[in-house]
Amino acid sequence: MRKIYVILALCSAWVAGMACTNFLVGKDASVDGSTMISYAADSYALYGHLHFAPAADHAPGAMREVNDWDTGKPLCSIPQVAHTYNVVGNMNEHQLTIGETTWGGRSELETGEGIDYGSLMYIALERCKTAREAIKCMTDLVAEYGYASSGESFSIADPNEVWMLELIGKGKVEKGAVWVATRIPDDCIAAHANQARITTINFKDKENWMWSKDVVKFARKLGYYTGKKDEDFNFQEAYAP
Repeated sequence: MRKIYVILALCSAWVAGMACTNFLVGKDASVDGSTMISYAADSYALYGHLHFAPAADHAPGAMREVNDWDTGKPLCSIPQVAHTYNVVGNMNEHQLTIGETTWGGRSELETGEGIDYGSLMYIALERCKTAREAIKCMTDLVAEYGYASSGESFSIADPNEVWMLELIGKGKVEKGAVWVATRIPDDCIAAHANQARITTINFKDKENWMWSKDVVKFARKLGYYTGKKDEDFNFQEAYAP
């Protein structure tokens, strides 16, 4: 079985910021055919932290409390699924792995209400087997409950595919988030570090790209994009100028 390797470098006690860096490696770009994600979080507050959620069965009607990953502040509660998977650190028993870096973006699009970026990661790890499932899970959750954090890049990998998901909320205008995800080609390596990376979107390639249905429409609505053609739309320029 192919393995996903997660490197957790939690260091730099003198760094006050929450700077993070991810490398994403396709299976044909590694020596042994493994997909890889590295996750370096320069945050002394995370030193020694290792997330653990054992696999569990849940009764009908059970709820999952959502608390902000950074502050512990209660945010909301959502219906629990019948079974959740074993999660250690940022990987679950199916070798689904998720990392992140924060890029902030337009401050008016952050509300502090809904589900935060950290909870999205761990809820997806508890519920999903593949990267594609995780993207759907995370984006469905923010569409229903709202997104509490600022702009975020997520690295999402399973033993066969590596994806980058970028997501930002809609502020007080609407509940939910706008987002885009792209698959990293198997023979490529990518990275992100506190800066939105995805620019133009290949709307014709639905196998290797995913996006919210209003990713361009919402930018036009708020005046972030005034171009006539969707194919000229630039996610980074619109939401993280």
